[in-house]
Amino acid sequence: MAKKTTKRYPRELYENELLRLQGELVRVQEWVKASGARVVVIFEGRDAAGKGGAIKRVSEHLNPRVCRTVALPAPTGRERTQWYFQRYVDHLPAAGEIVLLDRSWYNRAGVERVMGFCTPEEHERFLRQCPVFEELLVEDGILLRKYWFSVSDAEQERRFRERRQNPLKQWKLSPMDLESITRWEDYSRAKDEMLAHTDTEVAPWTVVEAEDKRKARLNMIAHLLDTLPWEPVERPELVLPERPESRGGYVRPPREIEREAPDHAAEILRNAD
Repeated sequence: MAKKTTKRYPRELYENELLRLQGELVRVQEWVKASGARVVVIFEGRDAAGKGGAIKRVSEHLNPRVCRTVALPAPTGRERTQWYFQRYVDHLPAAGEIVLLDRSWYNRAGVERVMGFCTPEEHERFLRQCPVFEELLVEDGILLRKYWFSVSDAEQERRFRERRQNPLKQWKLSPMDLESITRWEDYSRAKDEMLAHTDTEVAPWTVVEAEDKRKARLNMIAHLLDTLPWEPVERPELVLPERPESRGGYVRPPREIEREAPDHAAEILRNAD
């Protein structure tokens, strides 16, 4: 049975600071657009470590035309014959864009390595090529940030149980996730080997302790803001124009001829009374 987690970070304090940090992210977005910066943020970690929740909080108030999340499915038969990094290259940002990778090319160092979806030779080649690939990205001007969300086996199991019992979260739980319980040590060894080969000066890993999701989100976003070389961008003041008088005598058609959505909200309100 999973152990009970420690007391969570206070909700009000968390929500207030999260909102402040998200306001800063909006300012970073304006800098990215104005400067033509290219930002890639990698989110990796154990299953149920809180990667998706962190991504949601980062992107929540950002323009999806500027900041997009990439979560690739399993490779197709054709993609399996390509150079391993090839399908990820298509999703790298152009000028003025932010890409959040919900898992990334590091699948090869984790799930593919542990579950036998790649050969030992392919895994060894990845560990050699990955630092070179990332160095090329950084040399070309991409701002690369890599976050590993760390969670204990007890907390992971607790979250799995919660997902299994919550109809709104059951879609997050897959047979592959459950397999990670019995392969905990295998994943640990794979992670240690991955960090040893790919935690470089050019593209370092940042470990985010994620036993408490609220703290993890605040710490990750604050670190991202602190390490990007952004500066405030002055936005032009927008003036709301006066609405002009109708020049053509426009009259809206009767509402009765429109197909309006049934007033479900009003029905719920009546039933509540």
